[in-house]
Amino acid sequence: MRLMILADTHCGHLFGLTPPAWQLNGIDSETPREKAGIVQRAMWEWFEQRVEALRPIDSLICNGDMIDGKGPKSGGTEQLTTARDDQCRMAEQIIEYINAKNVHMIYGTPYHVGTDEDWESIIADKIGADIGSHEWYEAEGIVIDCKHRVGGSVIPHGRHTAPAREALWKSLWAERAIQPRARIIVRSHVHYHTFCGDNTRLIMTTPCLQAHAKFGARACTGTIDLGFIIIDIKDGRFTWWPEMLGMEFMAREPRPL
Repeated sequence: MRLMILADTHCGHLFGLTPPAWQLNGIDSETPREKAGIVQRAMWEWFEQRVEALRPIDSLICNGDMIDGKGPKSGGTEQLTTARDDQCRMAEQIIEYINAKNVHMIYGTPYHVGTDEDWESIIADKIGADIGSHEWYEAEGIVIDCKHRVGGSVIPHGRHTAPAREALWKSLWAERAIQPRARIIVRSHVHYHTFCGDNTRLIMTTPCLQAHAKFGARACTGTIDLGFIIIDIKDGRFTWWPEMLGMEFMAREPRPL
């Protein structure tokens, strides 16, 4: 079976994964919204091509932050739309386009998907998916542990620490026979892809599908990774790889003095 793990699409953000019906025109312009249109098309065209090449996809796990929310910290200035019902429709179109036989969802961070309500529940209801905060899935004896949030790091060599810590806590929960013992542990949220593990398990953070914009340019320093994860399971074994989108279309040149 083929499993796709998709996370942090941030639908509704100017630089989130945006289906064609919502894309801005985008020409070679200096205005932020026109630049966003160029990025939206580049990301969607790549996404469409890779999904087509990877079909059929048996199961899809949406590991949180499928929508971006109202963006209150930036006054909504980074939003393509602040209407969360429209953001949910974008996410639904993405999931429907993938056309997986089974869809599972994990709640994202309250800032994006709702503090008083869970907007991702609306998406799950619409597409007929199950949804939870921390879930385990099993295929051919391989258990996959999925949760959205994990700690990040502002230093490159510290990015493995939080996933490794997650793995240790999972072992302790499993020793108490409260949580299943997982072969694959998946976390998202940090917008970069890294992995670690040993001969008994794989621990990873997933790439995202939201390019960096105003907040990232002003407040963040680390690199991000655009893409999603594919895991193939057969005869009780698995192979996996990240499908990654290069970011040449976001390249910057110095301005003349």
